Amino acid sequence: MSTINPPKALLFDVFGTLVDWRTTVTYTLSTQAAHALNSPSASVPTSVRLFASTISWPDFAQEWRDTYKAFTTSQLSASTKKSQKHAFKTVDQHHHDSLVRLLADHNLTGLWSADQLHAIAQIWHFIDPWLDASPALHDLSKSFILCTLSNGNVALLRDLAAHADLPFSRTLSSEHFGAYKPSPLVYNGAAEHLGLRNDQCALVAAHLADLKAARDCGYQTIYVERVDEEDWGAEEVMAARREGWVDMWIGLEDQKVSLGGLAEIRGRFAVGNGYVGGRGWGGIADQIKA
Repeated sequence: MSTINPPKALLFDVFGTLVDWRTTVTYTLSTQAAHALNSPSASVPTSVRLFASTISWPDFAQEWRDTYKAFTTSQLSASTKKSQKHAFKTVDQHHHDSLVRLLADHNLTGLWSADQLHAIAQIWHFIDPWLDASPALHDLSKSFILCTLSNGNVALLRDLAAHADLPFSRTLSSEHFGAYKPSPLVYNGAAEHLGLRNDQCALVAAHLADLKAARDCGYQTIYVERVDEEDWGAEEVMAARREGWVDMWIGLEDQKVSLGGLAEIRGRFAVGNGYVGGRGWGGIADQIKA
Protein backbone atom coordinates (compact mmCIF):
# COMPACT_ATOMS: atom_id res chain seq x y z
CA MET A 1 0.00 0.00 0.00
CA SER A 2 1.28 3.42 -0.90
CA THR A 3 0.24 6.45 1.10
CA ILE A 4 1.03 8.47 -2.05
CA ASN A 5 -1.42 6.41 -4.10
CA PRO A 6 -3.87 5.12 -1.47
CA PRO A 7 -7.00 3.01 -1.95
CA LYS A 8 -10.19 4.75 -2.94
CA ALA A 9 -12.35 2.90 -0.42
CA LEU A 10 -11.79 1.73 3.13
CA LEU A 11 -14.06 -1.17 4.00
CA PHE A 12 -14.35 -1.99 7.68
CA ASP A 13 -14.94 -5.09 9.67
CA VAL A 14 -17.10 -3.90 12.55
CA PHE A 15 -17.25 -6.20 15.60
CA GLY A 16 -14.01 -5.90 17.50
CA THR A 17 -12.48 -3.55 14.93
CA LEU A 18 -14.76 -0.54 15.41
CA VAL A 19 -16.87 -1.49 18.41
CA ASP A 20 -16.00 -2.99 21.79
CA TRP A 21 -18.54 -5.82 21.92
CA ARG A 22 -17.02 -7.47 25.00
CA THR A 23 -17.62 -4.54 27.38
CA THR A 24 -21.15 -3.74 26.20
CA VAL A 25 -22.38 -7.35 26.03
CA THR A 26 -20.91 -8.31 29.41
CA TYR A 27 -22.43 -5.23 31.06
CA THR A 28 -25.84 -5.91 29.52
CA LEU A 29 -25.90 -9.56 30.56
CA SER A 30 -24.80 -8.85 34.13
CA THR A 31 -27.16 -5.92 34.70
CA GLN A 32 -30.14 -7.69 33.15
CA ALA A 33 -29.45 -10.75 35.26
CA ALA A 34 -29.30 -8.64 38.41
CA HIS A 35 -32.55 -6.95 37.44
CA ALA A 36 -34.31 -10.30 36.91
CA LEU A 37 -33.01 -11.74 40.17
CA ASN A 38 -33.95 -8.66 42.20
CA SER A 39 -37.29 -7.86 40.58
CA PRO A 40 -40.25 -8.49 42.93
CA SER A 41 -42.43 -9.29 39.91
CA ALA A 42 -40.07 -11.88 38.35
CA SER A 43 -40.74 -15.56 39.06
CA VAL A 44 -37.27 -17.01 38.54
CA PRO A 45 -37.00 -20.69 39.59
CA THR A 46 -34.84 -21.36 42.62
CA SER A 47 -32.43 -23.59 40.70
CA VAL A 48 -31.95 -20.88 38.08
CA ARG A 49 -31.24 -18.34 40.82
CA LEU A 50 -28.54 -20.65 42.16
CA PHE A 51 -26.82 -21.07 38.79
CA ALA A 52 -27.17 -17.36 37.97
CA SER A 53 -25.42 -16.43 41.21
CA THR A 54 -22.28 -18.31 40.19
CA ILE A 55 -22.11 -17.66 36.45
CA SER A 56 -19.24 -15.62 35.00
CA TRP A 57 -20.93 -13.19 32.64
CA PRO A 58 -17.65 -12.20 30.92
CA ASP A 59 -17.09 -15.89 30.11
CA PHE A 60 -20.70 -16.25 28.99
CA ALA A 61 -20.30 -13.23 26.69
CA GLN A 62 -17.20 -14.82 25.16
CA GLU A 63 -19.07 -18.10 24.63
CA TRP A 64 -21.86 -16.18 22.89
CA ARG A 65 -19.33 -14.51 20.61
CA ASP A 66 -17.66 -17.85 19.92
CA THR A 67 -20.98 -19.33 18.76
CA TYR A 68 -21.14 -16.52 16.19
CA LYS A 69 -17.71 -17.43 14.87
CA ALA A 70 -18.67 -21.09 14.61
CA PHE A 71 -21.96 -20.16 12.96
CA THR A 72 -20.44 -18.00 10.20
CA THR A 73 -17.70 -20.54 9.58
CA SER A 74 -20.22 -23.35 9.13
CA GLN A 75 -22.50 -21.52 6.72
CA LEU A 76 -22.50 -22.61 3.12
CA SER A 77 -21.88 -19.97 0.48
CA ALA A 78 -24.82 -18.89 -1.64
CA SER A 79 -23.47 -20.78 -4.64
CA THR A 80 -23.69 -24.13 -2.82
CA LYS A 81 -27.10 -23.70 -1.18
CA LYS A 82 -29.56 -25.95 -2.90
CA SER A 83 -32.48 -26.29 -0.49
CA GLN A 84 -34.56 -24.46 2.08
CA LYS A 85 -32.61 -26.36 4.71
CA HIS A 86 -29.60 -24.22 3.84
CA ALA A 87 -31.48 -20.93 3.49
CA PHE A 88 -29.45 -17.90 4.53
CA LYS A 89 -29.77 -17.18 8.25
CA THR A 90 -29.01 -13.70 9.55
CA VAL A 91 -26.72 -12.88 12.44
CA ASP A 92 -29.71 -11.42 14.30
CA GLN A 93 -31.46 -14.79 14.10
CA HIS A 94 -28.30 -16.54 15.23
CA HIS A 95 -27.77 -14.22 18.20
CA HIS A 96 -31.26 -14.96 19.51
CA ASP A 97 -31.15 -18.72 18.92
CA SER A 98 -27.66 -19.14 20.36
CA LEU A 99 -28.57 -17.13 23.46
CA VAL A 100 -31.48 -19.49 24.11
CA ARG A 101 -29.19 -22.52 23.67
CA LEU A 102 -26.44 -21.12 25.90
CA LEU A 103 -28.87 -20.34 28.70
CA ALA A 104 -30.11 -23.93 28.52
CA ASP A 105 -26.53 -25.23 28.56
CA HIS A 106 -25.88 -23.27 31.75
CA ASN A 107 -29.17 -24.26 33.41
CA LEU A 108 -30.42 -20.69 33.14
CA THR A 109 -33.62 -21.22 31.14
CA GLY A 110 -36.30 -19.11 32.81
CA LEU A 111 -34.00 -16.32 33.92
CA TRP A 112 -35.62 -14.04 31.32
CA SER A 113 -38.96 -14.03 29.56
CA ALA A 114 -39.26 -14.46 25.79
CA ASP A 115 -39.62 -10.69 25.32
CA GLN A 116 -36.61 -10.02 27.52
CA LEU A 117 -34.54 -12.57 25.58
CA HIS A 118 -35.41 -10.82 22.34
CA ALA A 119 -34.38 -7.44 23.77
CA ILE A 120 -31.10 -8.79 25.14
CA ALA A 121 -30.26 -10.43 21.81
CA GLN A 122 -30.70 -7.03 20.19
CA ILE A 123 -27.85 -5.55 22.26
CA TRP A 124 -25.55 -6.32 19.33
CA HIS A 125 -27.28 -3.42 17.55
CA PHE A 126 -26.06 -0.99 20.21
CA ILE A 127 -22.46 -1.85 20.99
CA ASP A 128 -20.36 1.10 22.14
CA PRO A 129 -17.43 2.04 19.86
CA TRP A 130 -13.74 2.07 20.64
CA LEU A 131 -12.92 5.64 21.61
CA ASP A 132 -10.84 6.28 18.50
CA ALA A 133 -13.44 5.01 16.02
CA SER A 134 -15.90 7.86 15.53
CA PRO A 135 -13.52 10.86 15.42
CA ALA A 136 -11.06 9.08 13.13
CA LEU A 137 -13.80 7.92 10.75
CA HIS A 138 -15.17 11.46 10.52
CA ASP A 139 -11.72 12.64 9.40
CA LEU A 140 -11.16 9.70 7.04
CA SER A 141 -14.56 10.29 5.43
CA LYS A 142 -13.19 13.53 3.98
CA SER A 143 -10.75 11.57 1.85
CA PHE A 144 -12.07 8.03 1.38
CA ILE A 145 -15.23 6.14 0.63
CA LEU A 146 -16.07 4.50 3.95
CA CYS A 147 -18.07 1.30 3.94
CA THR A 148 -18.91 -1.53 6.30
CA LEU A 149 -18.02 -5.05 5.23
CA SER A 150 -19.32 -7.17 8.06
CA ASN A 151 -21.10 -10.44 8.64
CA GLY A 152 -23.68 -8.49 10.62
CA ASN A 153 -27.00 -8.06 8.83
CA VAL A 154 -27.98 -4.72 7.32
CA ALA A 155 -30.43 -3.61 10.03
CA LEU A 156 -27.88 -4.42 12.72
CA LEU A 157 -25.12 -2.46 10.99
CA ARG A 158 -27.30 0.60 10.41
CA ASP A 159 -28.32 0.66 14.06
CA LEU A 160 -24.69 0.30 15.12
CA ALA A 161 -23.57 3.14 12.86
CA ALA A 162 -26.26 5.43 14.26
CA HIS A 163 -25.57 4.45 17.87
CA ALA A 164 -21.78 4.81 17.60
CA ASP A 165 -21.75 7.82 15.23
CA LEU A 166 -19.85 5.99 12.47
CA PRO A 167 -20.17 8.01 9.23
CA PHE A 168 -20.27 5.37 6.49
CA SER A 169 -20.93 6.21 2.85
CA ARG A 170 -22.40 2.75 2.29
CA THR A 171 -23.56 -0.12 4.46
CA LEU A 172 -22.51 -3.45 2.97
CA SER A 173 -23.19 -6.74 4.70
CA SER A 174 -22.65 -10.41 3.97
CA GLU A 175 -26.45 -10.45 3.79
CA HIS A 176 -26.20 -8.65 0.43
CA PHE A 177 -24.23 -11.53 -1.05
CA GLY A 178 -25.91 -14.54 0.56
CA ALA A 179 -22.63 -15.71 2.06
CA TYR A 180 -20.42 -14.98 5.05
CA LYS A 181 -16.83 -13.86 5.19
CA PRO A 182 -14.36 -15.34 4.39
CA SER A 183 -16.23 -16.32 1.21
CA PRO A 184 -14.77 -14.56 -1.87
CA LEU A 185 -18.37 -13.75 -2.82
CA VAL A 186 -18.39 -11.11 -0.09
CA TYR A 187 -15.14 -9.32 -0.96
CA ASN A 188 -15.64 -9.49 -4.73
CA GLY A 189 -19.27 -8.47 -4.42
CA ALA A 190 -18.45 -5.47 -2.25
CA ALA A 191 -15.92 -4.07 -4.73
CA GLU A 192 -18.34 -4.60 -7.59
CA HIS A 193 -21.10 -2.89 -5.60
CA LEU A 194 -18.87 0.14 -5.16
CA GLY A 195 -17.89 0.16 -8.85
CA LEU A 196 -14.22 -0.31 -7.96
CA ARG A 197 -11.50 -2.79 -8.76
CA ASN A 198 -10.56 -5.03 -5.85
CA ASP A 199 -7.12 -3.42 -5.62
CA GLN A 200 -8.77 -0.02 -5.13
CA CYS A 201 -10.32 -1.32 -1.90
CA ALA A 202 -8.63 -1.79 1.48
CA LEU A 203 -10.11 -3.91 4.23
CA VAL A 204 -9.55 -2.62 7.76
CA ALA A 205 -9.88 -5.35 10.38
CA ALA A 206 -8.64 -6.60 13.74
CA HIS A 207 -8.64 -10.21 12.49
CA LEU A 208 -5.89 -11.59 10.30
CA ALA A 209 -8.04 -14.40 8.88
CA ASP A 210 -10.44 -11.79 7.47
CA LEU A 211 -7.55 -9.79 6.03
CA LYS A 212 -5.93 -12.88 4.51
CA ALA A 213 -9.15 -13.76 2.67
CA ALA A 214 -9.49 -10.18 1.43
CA ARG A 215 -5.85 -10.16 0.34
CA ASP A 216 -6.41 -13.36 -1.64
CA CYS A 217 -9.17 -11.49 -3.50
CA GLY A 218 -6.81 -8.65 -4.40
CA TYR A 219 -7.67 -6.17 -1.63
CA GLN A 220 -5.18 -3.97 0.15
CA THR A 221 -5.11 -4.69 3.88
CA ILE A 222 -4.88 -2.71 7.12
CA TYR A 223 -4.52 -4.54 10.42
CA VAL A 224 -5.63 -2.76 13.58
CA GLU A 225 -4.72 -4.78 16.65
CA ARG A 226 -7.32 -4.71 19.41
CA VAL A 227 -6.98 -6.27 22.86
CA ASP A 228 -8.11 -9.93 22.92
CA GLU A 229 -9.56 -9.81 19.39
CA GLU A 230 -7.05 -11.81 17.35
CA ASP A 231 -7.95 -15.49 16.92
CA TRP A 232 -4.58 -16.52 15.48
CA GLY A 233 -1.88 -17.70 17.84
CA ALA A 234 1.23 -15.66 18.61
CA GLU A 235 3.43 -17.61 16.20
CA GLU A 236 0.93 -17.20 13.33
CA VAL A 237 0.70 -13.48 14.02
CA MET A 238 4.48 -13.09 14.03
CA ALA A 239 4.74 -15.06 10.79
CA ALA A 240 2.13 -12.87 9.12
CA ARG A 241 4.02 -9.75 10.12
CA ARG A 242 7.31 -11.14 8.83
CA GLU A 243 5.78 -12.22 5.53
CA GLY A 244 4.58 -8.68 4.91
CA TRP A 245 1.28 -9.41 3.18
CA VAL A 246 -0.47 -6.93 5.49
CA ASP A 247 0.02 -3.54 3.85
CA MET A 248 -0.41 -1.41 6.98
CA TRP A 249 0.16 -2.98 10.39
CA ILE A 250 -0.98 -1.04 13.44
CA GLY A 251 -0.02 -2.85 16.62
CA LEU A 252 -0.97 -1.92 20.14
CA GLU A 253 2.47 -0.38 20.57
CA ASP A 254 1.75 2.02 17.69
CA GLN A 255 -1.43 3.27 19.34
CA LYS A 256 0.10 4.68 22.51
CA VAL A 257 1.02 7.95 20.81
CA SER A 258 -1.86 8.20 18.33
CA LEU A 259 -4.47 7.28 20.97
CA GLY A 260 -6.12 4.58 18.92
CA GLY A 261 -5.80 2.34 15.90
CA LEU A 262 -7.99 4.33 13.54
CA ALA A 263 -6.29 7.54 14.61
CA GLU A 264 -3.02 5.93 13.55
CA ILE A 265 -4.50 5.19 10.10
CA ARG A 266 -5.49 8.82 9.83
CA GLY A 267 -1.99 9.88 10.79
CA ARG A 268 -0.22 7.58 8.35
CA PHE A 269 -2.36 8.79 5.47
CA ALA A 270 -1.85 12.39 6.68
CA VAL A 271 -5.57 13.07 6.33
CA GLY A 272 -6.51 16.70 6.55
CA ASN A 273 -8.72 19.05 4.57
CA GLY A 274 -9.65 16.32 2.11
CA TYR A 275 -6.07 15.45 1.09
CA VAL A 276 -4.13 12.23 1.43
CA GLY A 277 -0.46 11.97 0.60
CA GLY A 278 -0.54 15.20 -1.35
CA ARG A 279 -3.48 14.19 -3.60
CA GLY A 280 -7.10 15.20 -3.19
CA TRP A 281 -9.47 12.23 -2.74
CA GLY A 282 -12.42 14.03 -1.21
CA GLY A 283 -14.14 14.36 -4.60
CA ILE A 284 -14.32 10.58 -4.98
CA ALA A 285 -16.01 10.18 -1.61
CA ASP A 286 -18.44 12.98 -2.45
CA GLN A 287 -19.37 11.35 -5.75
CA ILE A 288 -20.30 8.04 -4.22
CA LYS A 289 -22.35 9.68 -1.47
CA ALA A 290 -24.43 11.45 -4.08
